[in-house]
Parts: sequence; structure tokens; C-alpha cells
Amino acid sequence: MSSPPIPIAAPDPDAPLVSLAKQGDREAFTKLVTKYSGKIFRLAQHITRNDEDAEDVLQEAFMKAYTHLDSFAGTSKFYTWIVRVAVNESLMKLRKRKSDKLVSLDEPVDTGEEEVVREIAVWEETPESKYAQEELRGILNSAVDELEPIYRTVFLLRDVEGLSTEETAETLTISVPAVKSRLLRARLQLREKLTRLFKRQGDELFAYM
Repeated sequence: MSSPPIPIAAPDPDAPLVSLAKQGDREAFTKLVTKYSGKIFRLAQHITRNDEDAEDVLQEAFMKAYTHLDSFAGTSKFYTWIVRVAVNESLMKLRKRKSDKLVSLDEPVDTGEEEVVREIAVWEETPESKYAQEELRGILNSAVDELEPIYRTVFLLRDVEGLSTEETAETLTISVPAVKSRLLRARLQLREKLTRLFKRQGDELFAYM
């Protein structure tokens, strides 16, 4: 019986730009910044929960990436690398806040294999439905912001940014089982928060009927 083929990692689409940037082509690096600055800012914004901190993280992350570009070996995708830098910068911002009790990313957690399926509603593009989408997005963002940093970060990388479990583990320097466990807990906590919120809103609605 032949052994299963070893999966081959997809090539990094940013490799040509990274190569040019390493040779001193500033325009190539500017293209990388333009391509990912929006995603990095939103990620930092979700982790730090502060627009000014997110702006700082955005600038510091790309400044460090540019300064240490020669140390980027290309064993992972450039986007995974810049995300790792941005996550580290964001968590440093949290650590500096005395009011934010940050749990260490190295804290051991129980592992789990169970998956929770996300259900996403689809609406027609009418003014009413667009408002409903924006309202629901705001509710979800608030619920995500209330998660503890170790769960919020995994949820953002895995379910919002679309990194694979392995890429998320590599970015946070934790094990794959730990990623699965934290993602499971994040999803369960979000489901519980949202269920409780919508039930309360429903009760309030019926109280006026």
C-alpha cells in the first residue's frame, strides 16, 4: 500500500514583490503595504480595540517588516509573516495597558477537536437589509471585542482573516491543537453571547406588544 502524497504548499503570490523589495525596490514594498494595510489595520483594531493603537501597530508592523525584510526566509507566505508581526505589536500594546488584564499566550489550555459550524445569513441588497447587515456586523464586532485576547486573536486570524489552522499556529507560535481549542472556545462563547443578546432583544420587543 503506497503512502499518501505529501501536500505541497501553495506558492506565495507575493514572492516576486518580496524579491524586488529585498533588492531595494521601494515601490515593490509600497505595493505590499497598499495590498495589506487595510487588513492589518482591521486586525490590529479588533485586537487592541483602539483606533490610535491600531494606527501605531500598522506603522510599526510594516516598519519592522521593511527593516527586517532580509531575515524573511520565505518559508511562509509574506502575509502570514506580516500578520505575525502585527499580532505581536498589538499584544504589546495590550500589555502596556494597566487596565487590560492580558492572559499570556503561553498559558496551557485543554485541547479539543470538535468544530462549531458558523451560519451566515444572506439578505437582498435593499436599504433595509443593508442597515440590518450593518447592525448585525456591529453586534458581532462588539461580541468579538469582549472575548479574552487569546481567544479573540485566534478567532480573528482563523475565521476573519482566513488563515489556516497551521498558519495560525505558526503566527502565534502555539500548537495546532491549542489553536483548535481556542477557536472552539471563541466560537462557543460568541454563540452564547449572541444567543443571550438576541433573546434579550426579543423579550424587550414582546414587552411592548
